[in-house]
Amino acid sequence: MDELFNRDLPSVFSSNFNNGITLPKVNIRETADAFIVEMAVPGLKKSDFQIELDNQVLSISTETKEEQENQEENYTRREFGYASFKRSFTLPESVDEEKINASYSEGILNIHLPKKEEAKQRPARSIKIS
Repeated sequence: MDELFNRDLPSVFSSNFNNGITLPKVNIRETADAFIVEMAVPGLKKSDFQIELDNQVLSISTETKEEQENQEENYTRREFGYASFKRSFTLPESVDEEKINASYSEGILNIHLPKKEEAKQRPARSIKIS
């Protein structure tokens, strides 16, 4: 699979200290004509995601805040609702960057990375000897 997705690019969330932040889990699979990225991110909306492509680096990020207006100030416990992450992957040159698309359903973000026509696997064939 070339070096596709072998490792994330460094980010503030994967540094050498424990910051209490967990990154969403990612599955990446290859088919004959595409790579498919599946990221488990339940509880978000499609509009919460930012997906960017810059110089063959695919970055997926989100930043959400849960703001609740509560007129009662006598609460005994109240937890802030804030979540953010950023994951970045270097794409191989075989990906057709113009045809990348994404969808979000049932807590899974799917990113479809089609391969360029010349990079697609072709079925095996027999070659006759003359």
